[in-house]
Amino acid sequence: MIMGVIIAGGKSRRFNNSPIKKDNFIKDCNGQDKFLLSFGDKTLLDYIIQRAKSQVNRLLLNVNGDSARVQAYGLEVIADGYENAGPLGGILASMKVAQDNGYSHIVTFSSDSPFFPKDYVSRLVQALDGHTSKIAIACSGGQEHPIFGLWPVSMQRDLADYINRGERRVMQWIKQHSYKKVVWDNKNPDPFFNINNPQDLAEAEKYLKI
Repeated sequence: MIMGVIIAGGKSRRFNNSPIKKDNFIKDCNGQDKFLLSFGDKTLLDYIIQRAKSQVNRLLLNVNGDSARVQAYGLEVIADGYENAGPLGGILASMKVAQDNGYSHIVTFSSDSPFFPKDYVSRLVQALDGHTSKIAIACSGGQEHPIFGLWPVSMQRDLADYINRGERRVMQWIKQHSYKKVVWDNKNPDPFFNINNPQDLAEAEKYLKI
């Protein structure tokens, strides 16, 4: 059994500190969460939830701070178990919740990549079926996307030990284990197009009209 989790525990520092942000390029940012910004006629998080819900039976949202700001989205909210642990803190907290509820794996979605494929979860599951690898991650354009991954909850202790050593890099932890890359060749947009700054957001909105 697999539980889905949107990883949105970051503070959007790169986005809010971007030197590209100027004039009226983004009117409603003002330091707020990137995933709550307007995206088309909804918010970025709306699009991600809609796309993710069609691929999993249960979907949670990993955010830190006041959960009231995302209450209207109707998802169960979980916070990181470790302060300043980055995405790994959300992954570890999600593993614990999943295990407590009888799930064997979690599948994670990034909160700033709205175009992930509709067969994302099914292809990661298929990649691990009968394979010795423990983890499956998405790849496109010759790049690995470690926040988009399928993880066994049995790796909790190993991940906790890694975080307790002061480590924070997701891909470095993944490479310590057997893992499978699942490659998508789609382009325009890249299915894992990542919104890091206001220019990326404007570019992503263009793809909504295609």
